[in-house]
Amino acid sequence: MTGNNGGPVARNAATGAGRGDAGGTGGTAPGPTGEATRAVHAGLPEAEPYRAPMPGPVLAAHYHLPGDPTGAEYAYGRDSNPTWTALERAVAELEDPTGGARAVAFGSGMAAISAALLALTGPGDTVVLPADGYNLLQRVRERLEAGGVTVSTVPTPGPEALRAVESATNLRMLWLETPSNPGLDVCDVRELAAAAHARGALVAVDNTLATPLGQRPLELGADLSVASGTKALNGHGDVLLGYVAARDASVIERVVGWRKIVGAIPGPMEAWLVHRGLATLELRTSRQQTNALAVAEALSDRTATRGDVTGVRYPGLPGDPAHALAARQMRRFGCVIGFTLPDRGFAERFLAALRIVEEATSFGGVRSTAERRGRWTTPGGASADAVAEGFVRMSMGVEDPADLVTDVRRALEIARGGA
Repeated sequence: MTGNNGGPVARNAATGAGRGDAGGTGGTAPGPTGEATRAVHAGLPEAEPYRAPMPGPVLAAHYHLPGDPTGAEYAYGRDSNPTWTALERAVAELEDPTGGARAVAFGSGMAAISAALLALTGPGDTVVLPADGYNLLQRVRERLEAGGVTVSTVPTPGPEALRAVESATNLRMLWLETPSNPGLDVCDVRELAAAAHARGALVAVDNTLATPLGQRPLELGADLSVASGTKALNGHGDVLLGYVAARDASVIERVVGWRKIVGAIPGPMEAWLVHRGLATLELRTSRQQTNALAVAEALSDRTATRGDVTGVRYPGLPGDPAHALAARQMRRFGCVIGFTLPDRGFAERFLAALRIVEEATSFGGVRSTAERRGRWTTPGGASADAVAEGFVRMSMGVEDPADLVTDVRRALEIARGGA
């Protein structure tokens, strides 16, 4: 990979205090350990008098390149960019504060997912995917199988994943999505990673829903942490971006090679916006978790009193089936809630009646959103995520929790009255 994704520790010009190092090189002072402090300072360059603390985006297709290009840090815009480098350092520091990881930025979350799966597997390999994961995994499965890879799918919760790992032939990769999207189920990363490693396989975790402040897959034993930066990392619903983080240099080099060949690169402005957004990541995810728990509790109360809301899922709810395991491996529980309304019509009336919560797909932004997830259908008419027609996925933003609870309760009453 061109460029040093683990560059020297940035230091305060007055004190020499380190800001942290994503690559484990340079500096003698330890970086900050607090989540908010790390998010604010991650990936920033060494402080210089009269310079901006965060450089602006570098818009360049090519760079001045005299002589032999071997070893050049920046040679061509498809290979590397200083703005990517800064973001990649920041992401690596958040995913692995010990300094052992490197990160690779992509133009979208799907570009990152595709790179991790397609660059690291080949004919004759076996890959285990979640059956209840993000719906486009099915399209990636088709590509894998067309390339001679055997793919099996298992549900996120329960023992099936462990059995699949132990029985697979030529297992190359176990792909986990925890919490799963949209069902919000959780699996034991440590247990599954140990079993997969015993078979010589790689373990990748889609960390989009949790964020690196909520869960660190590399610390739990995974080889790769993959995520869509479109969601909470950016947090403002205006950028597409993805990344892969890993400690193994050979894994990173293959992923970087895939990015170069396919051209799945992020724009420098997009990379800069996501890096800028990291400064408020801890604030946003903390407030989003507070809001998610408040709304999930209100929906659970509705289940008990009215019965028109069922199957409320949020890993932060003490009564959630995934709560005990989530509490062992997650630092915070995210912003997404799932619940089921009586039917499609009820769900659509509910969504239309919301005033603060916007009807939109995606999640992780500062504005609360919700959608009837079953509207994403295949040509055959089956729900792409195998959810009920009345299933709603709701992402909590950073509004006042009381206002969100009031909005949801009022919309439920309106929807009920129109039944």
